[in-house]
Amino acid sequence: MDVRRKLVASAALAAFSAPSWAQQQSDEIEVVKVTAQKRKEDPAKVAMSITAVTGAQLQAEHVNDITDLTRVVPNISFTAASGNGGAGPGTSNIEIRGISSTAGAATVGMYLGETPITVGNVYTMGNIEPRFFDIDRVEVLRGPQATLYGASSMGGTIKFVPVEPDLKEREFSTYTEASNTKGGSPSYSGNVIGNFPLIPDELALRIGVQAQHTGGYINQVDNDGNLLARNINQMSDQELRAALKWKPTRTLTISPSVYFQRVDAKDIDAFNLDMPLYQARKVVREPSIDKLLTPSVTINWDMGGADLTSTTSYFERKFDRQQNGSEYSSYAMSSDLTSIENGGKAPQALIDAVVALPSVVYLNNQVRQVAQEFRVASHPYDEKVSPWTWLVGTYFSNQHTNITEDDPIPGITATFASFGFDIADPTLLPDAAPGQFPHDSVYAGIFHYREKQGSVFGELNYYFSPTVHATFGARYLKAKSTLSQINSNYGAGPGDNSSADISAHAFTPKYALTWEVDPANTVYTSVSKGFRLGGANVYVPSVTCAGDLQDQGLTDAPIAYAPDSLWSYEVGSKSRFLNNHVSLNADVFYVKWKNIQQAVYMPNCGYTYNANAGNATTKGFEFDIKAKPMPGLTLSLSAGYVKAVLSDDSGIANGVVGAVAGARIQGVPNYNAALNATYNFSAWDMPAFVMGGMQWVGSSRGTLDPDQTDYERPGYHTNDFSTGLTMGAYTFTAFVKNAFDTKTIIQHPQVASIVQGYRLTPRSIGVSLATKF
Repeated sequence: MDVRRKLVASAALAAFSAPSWAQQQSDEIEVVKVTAQKRKEDPAKVAMSITAVTGAQLQAEHVNDITDLTRVVPNISFTAASGNGGAGPGTSNIEIRGISSTAGAATVGMYLGETPITVGNVYTMGNIEPRFFDIDRVEVLRGPQATLYGASSMGGTIKFVPVEPDLKEREFSTYTEASNTKGGSPSYSGNVIGNFPLIPDELALRIGVQAQHTGGYINQVDNDGNLLARNINQMSDQELRAALKWKPTRTLTISPSVYFQRVDAKDIDAFNLDMPLYQARKVVREPSIDKLLTPSVTINWDMGGADLTSTTSYFERKFDRQQNGSEYSSYAMSSDLTSIENGGKAPQALIDAVVALPSVVYLNNQVRQVAQEFRVASHPYDEKVSPWTWLVGTYFSNQHTNITEDDPIPGITATFASFGFDIADPTLLPDAAPGQFPHDSVYAGIFHYREKQGSVFGELNYYFSPTVHATFGARYLKAKSTLSQINSNYGAGPGDNSSADISAHAFTPKYALTWEVDPANTVYTSVSKGFRLGGANVYVPSVTCAGDLQDQGLTDAPIAYAPDSLWSYEVGSKSRFLNNHVSLNADVFYVKWKNIQQAVYMPNCGYTYNANAGNATTKGFEFDIKAKPMPGLTLSLSAGYVKAVLSDDSGIANGVVGAVAGARIQGVPNYNAALNATYNFSAWDMPAFVMGGMQWVGSSRGTLDPDQTDYERPGYHTNDFSTGLTMGAYTFTAFVKNAFDTKTIIQHPQVASIVQGYRLTPRSIGVSLATKF
C-alpha cells in the first residue's frame, strides 16, 4: 500500500492550458462518454452504476494512483495483500461494494486500455497499479461484470482509458510539480507528451515520458533507538507510453501501443507504534522494484452492418521485493532450539544470539499473460432499422505467475560454530540434516501458477419502444489453474513438493431493464451473477506454524479452496435537471455471496493460506450529485454506504477465526464521501480559480479475528485547497494537501511481535506549472 500517495487532494488543481480552461467554463455539467459495454455511449443510458473520472479531473484533484481513487469514488476500498500488513507499493488489493479481494483470484477486473491486467491475490503481491499518466478517463463499473469482462470481475471492473493519438492536431504539453512534506523530504515530478500527425487524417504518433519522486517521512532506527537513516519511505517512478493510430481506409483503424512503468520504493510506509511517531525500528530495509510492460494491438473494422474489434495483448510484471524476516526466521529458529534447562543441548546464550540475528525474505515475482479477444457488435440502436442490438465475442488468456522466495539468516552457521555446534545437529534442531542451510538460507520456495481461460460471451438488447429496452447477457467460461511448488531447506518438511490442477466452468448471466422516462431521466434495474475461480494453497509448514494452526483448530492448513459466486440485485436512476445544470445518479444494491474466499494470516509464523469463510451479504447505496448554481461555480458531492457481513458461521470449520454470522468483511469501510467546490473567475483578464475539498472514509475491520491489533480501523477525513492562474499557454498553481495534517493511524497490523502503524501522508505544500502548445 502506497500511503505516501493515498491523500486525494481534491482541492489541488493541476494544470490546464488556456484552451482546456475555456472548455471547463461551460455552465452545463460535462457528459463523459464511457465504454462500459464495449461501445462508446452516454453513461446515463447504461443499466449499471458507473463513475467516470476524466484525466483533467485526475490532474486537478491530484489523484495519483488507485488508492487515491478510492477516496473520491463511492464504495471502492483498498486493503493490503494477504500477510503483507500494508507492506508497500504494489501490495494493495481493491474491493468494490465490499466484495473483498484479499484472497484467491481477484474480485475486481483491471484493464489498461483494451489490455486485461488482472492478477491473482497471492501472498507476495497485490494489484497492478498503473500511474495516472496520459489518461483520458478512468471508468469504475460497479457490480458483477462477468458477462463482458470475465470471472475476476465479480465486484466490478476498473478501466484506465489512455488518450488516443489525434490524426489532425499537433500538440506538445509539459507538466512539472514540486512540493515539500511536513517533517519529510521534497517531492517533485515532470512529464512531457507530444502528439504528431505523421500523415494527416491517416497516421499519428502519441508519445510521452514521466518521472516522479515522492519524498519520505519515516526514519529508521536500531533496537536501541539510534538513528540509522532518514526519510526511508521515498519512492521514484518512471513511465513511458507510445501509441500509433493508423487509419488506412475510412472503415479500418489499427492501433498498436506500449506502456512501461517502473516503481522503485526504498522502503515501506510502516512505523512502530511503540516508538516515537514515524520511527521504524529495524536493521533490515524493505525496498521493492515493480516493473510493468504492456504492448498491445487493437484493430477496429466497420464491416457495414456491424463492427469487428480484435485485441491482441501481452503484459509482463516483474516485482522484486525484500522483507524484514527477523521476527519470523530468527525467532522461529530460536524457538526450535531446546535449551539445557529443558533437557536439551542449546545454551541460553546461543538461543539469545540466534534471536538477535537479522534475517531477510527475498521475494521475486513475475507475471506474464497473453490474451486475445474478438468481438462483433451491431451498430447503435436505430428504430428505423431494427428493435435489436447485439454483441458477441470470444476471449482467451494464458497467464503464468512465478514466485521465488529465499529466507536467509546471514551468519547463522557461523553463530552455531562459535558456540562449538554444528547447525545440522538434530539434537539441537529437530529434523535438522546436512545440506539444509545453503548460504545460511533456512527456507527456499519456488511456486509456479498457470491459469488458462477460454470463454464465449454476448449481450442482446430488445427495444420494446425507443425508450424501453431489455438486456440479456451471458458468458460461458472454462478455466484450468495449476500450482507447482518446490519447498526446500530446513523450513520445509516431507511432502512439501507437489502440484495441483483445478478445473472449473461457469455460466454467468445478466438481466436488465432500462426505461428512459424522458431525455434527461433514466431508471433501470439489473440482476447479474459473478464468479471466481478456486485454487490450490501454497505449502504451510505444520511444524513452524503449529501454534497458529492449533489456535484455529487445525493440524494442517487446507491444501485448496473452492470457487465462490454471487448474485447482485440493483435499482438505480440517472437524471439531469435545470438544462443540465444539475446531475444526480443514485442506486441501491443487494448482493448474496456464496462460499466467500478469505485469507487466513498466521501472525506468529508469518504464513498465509486461503480458505472459504461461508456465505456473506453486502448491501448499500451510492450517489453523486454535481451542480453549477451560478457562473463559474461547480459543486460536487459523492458518497456511498455498504454493509458487508458474513451470514453464517461455516468459516469457523475451515480455521477462519472470527468467521461468524454478522462479522464485517475485512478491509471494507462502511462509508466514504467526497465534497468539492471549484470557483472559476477572471483575474487581470486571465482565467483563475480557487478550489477546496474534503474526503471522509468510514471505519473498517482489518481482520475477522477480534484478537488481532488491526481488528478495528478508525474512520478519518482530509482537507485540501488550491488556487491557480492561467497566462496564455501557462498555468500556475499552488496547493496544500492534508491541510490540517490529519495524523490518524488508519491501519495497525501486527507482524510477529511488532505492531506497525500506517497513516496518511503529512501535510504537503507545493506548486505546479503546465504548458500546452
